Amino acid sequence: MKHWINGEDVPAETTLDVVNPANGTVVAHMPLGTPEDVDRAVAAATKALPAWAATSPQERAKRLKALAHELRERNEELAQAISTEIGAPISLARAAQAGLPPLVADSTADLAAGFAWTETVGTSLVVREPVGVVGVITPWNFPLQQIMTKLAPALLAGNTVVAKPAELAPTSMPILAAAVKAAEIPDGVVNIVYGTGPVVGEAIAKHPGIDMVSFTGSTAVGKRISVLAAETVKRVALELGGKSASVVLDDADLQLAVERTLTTAWTNSGQVCGAWSRMIVPATRRDEILDRLTKAAEDYRLGDPSEETTRLGPLASETQWTRVDNHVERGLEQGATLVLGGPGRVPGLEHGAYFRPTILADVHPDSALAQEEIFGPVLSVLTYTDEDEAIAIANNSVYGLTGAVFGEPARALAIARRLRTGQVDVNEGQFNVLAPFGGYKQSGNGREFGYLGVEEFTEVKSIQR
Repeated sequence: MKHWINGEDVPAETTLDVVNPANGTVVAHMPLGTPEDVDRAVAAATKALPAWAATSPQERAKRLKALAHELRERNEELAQAISTEIGAPISLARAAQAGLPPLVADSTADLAAGFAWTETVGTSLVVREPVGVVGVITPWNFPLQQIMTKLAPALLAGNTVVAKPAELAPTSMPILAAAVKAAEIPDGVVNIVYGTGPVVGEAIAKHPGIDMVSFTGSTAVGKRISVLAAETVKRVALELGGKSASVVLDDADLQLAVERTLTTAWTNSGQVCGAWSRMIVPATRRDEILDRLTKAAEDYRLGDPSEETTRLGPLASETQWTRVDNHVERGLEQGATLVLGGPGRVPGLEHGAYFRPTILADVHPDSALAQEEIFGPVLSVLTYTDEDEAIAIANNSVYGLTGAVFGEPARALAIARRLRTGQVDVNEGQFNVLAPFGGYKQSGNGREFGYLGVEEFTEVKSIQR
């Protein structure tokens, strides 16, 4: 594995081991980049910018369509790489980790024809132009998907990119580079520099040659990036943490609420920023809902991620395992009731970072379990007595990324409008790749996907005539 700058592999003097969390084996060696590597990547992106920005949106869309095709051709290779480096079950890796990125590229390309690249406002011509060189910094939980969520709209808008993947999950990036090359996207338009956040990430955030930084990750790191980027007054788009709530009304289809909430809370072993990790239920239905949750949990097989029947693999690292374990231990000490799972090593799976899918009841709304992002397969169940209390509990968070409401459709929609969060599913509402995604409060700013996702990567110019 080497940096990929201006369409060429660039070696590094030192590397970092990439470890399979299912068994602790080293599966790759990631280059450790330097600020000088970032300088080279920014220079390449800067040189490539004028020609790429001058191409028509239709031609850029054509290249994105070609990239989507190339990624689909590499689905199994991508799925195996991501499953191995972060422990995602292979079925999930094929469908989501490797399956969603080409969908994002395709759907973004389809926006080119109808996007308002120019419009007339009174006597003015308003045009949307590329921001310039975009720095992209992404997390390990959905490594290729998170890159593509930023790369596709940035490229469609005519920007060039310098990307830094997460240290835990870099092995899909050489495959992406090969796909970019095969899609005939010009050299220098996409550049990849590996390394740590404090070195490469910070070099990108404060680089004077980078015009915008788009970051997905923790709120703490997002704050740091904002501070560094402020030195050059560059644009910053942040998609940060979440502590999302699933609100179950007393007239809800309880089985639907239970099954959908568990799926969202435990997908990718709960390592999802938009996971519904708080289930807010009527006090009068507590016992019934806990019983249904326990039964539904039987379908979640924890095991080797390479096996087709596995639904939950290990956490992405031993560090993450310790963090989740400490959260659950502390929650029990603070009075939560253990319904399922719990802390400690899993018998028979002690060799990897496996954590039992866990359900905790009687969680206080102000406790750490209800307030802090755990990023593991842990569902906290809280109770309420009336609608206003349910909404107050749901909004009692520094985060506001996603959420759900289950109940009679009109009533549930009214509740959804009162939630301080960027995206809400009502009953069987499903993820829409064209709908804007992003958060309120400390879940970030800006939006991804659809027209608003492309707008994030444009500057607006008014020309008076």
